[in-house]
Amino acid sequence: MNYRECYDKGKEALQTAGVPEAELNARLLLEYVCDTDRNTLLVHGDREVTATEQEAYAMLIEKRRSRIPLQHLIGVQNFMGLDFQVNEHVLIPRQDTEILVEEVLKNLHDGMRVLDMCTGSGCILISLLYYSNGCTGVGADLSENALKVARHNAETLLSGRVCDDTDDGANGRAEFLQGDLFEKIHGKFDIIVSNPPYIEREEIRELMPEVREHEPLSALDGGADGLDFYRKIIDQCLVHLNGGGMLFFEIGYDQGEAVKQLLIQANFHEVSIVKDYAGLDRVVYGTRF
Repeated sequence: MNYRECYDKGKEALQTAGVPEAELNARLLLEYVCDTDRNTLLVHGDREVTATEQEAYAMLIEKRRSRIPLQHLIGVQNFMGLDFQVNEHVLIPRQDTEILVEEVLKNLHDGMRVLDMCTGSGCILISLLYYSNGCTGVGADLSENALKVARHNAETLLSGRVCDDTDDGANGRAEFLQGDLFEKIHGKFDIIVSNPPYIEREEIRELMPEVREHEPLSALDGGADGLDFYRKIIDQCLVHLNGGGMLFFEIGYDQGEAVKQLLIQANFHEVSIVKDYAGLDRVVYGTRF
């Protein structure tokens, strides 16, 4: 079987199963198996696919048909131009979250210290440190399995030593701590950023099976109204935020005003809502004076 025939067979199988973006998924899985790129389908469609490659591809197509996320099958997701390792223990980085990182970068200056609360794969903190100079940061998460992924990503993508929770972080750019929100956090930060769980509990059952069945529930469930973690983080962050420091949140499309009011009630100033490229509320941030 040649490359084009193999791709067509995989695409048809995914389309029959109702998998979103079947054509793209079929192509990316074939490229993963054959160690090729997108030009192969266009220019070298007559390339022979070995029996071993066909078997591996068929196995991945079947897993994707069962709605296992593409990113879990190939093990990576690109975010902010960087390839992050992902698995079932972390939320897959979304393009929407790049809006959050971009807003923080506008306010991140050389030498600042950053806290990424609910860090997951570490994609937010690592991206901020990668695209800044002389900044250091801490990523905190309740899940030790998630932190293993974050540490791997930091070691792969950041130059310099990565600290663990037995180190004070003085000699490394990124430190990752396991604990319940601010439980293990010490010292103050210039910026605190978070993409917390914000899905209303009753809405989780309506999510796509890729999300509902294969991403960690703890990274999705924001409580009855989706705002539990915003309340907790705002309430606990002030002792760890320098004067003039800023707090940034990713939010659900309909949570902008609610989170804005929570920040105003906590005496944050210059509170702003930022929309994503679809025109939906995506980020809320404010400054502590």
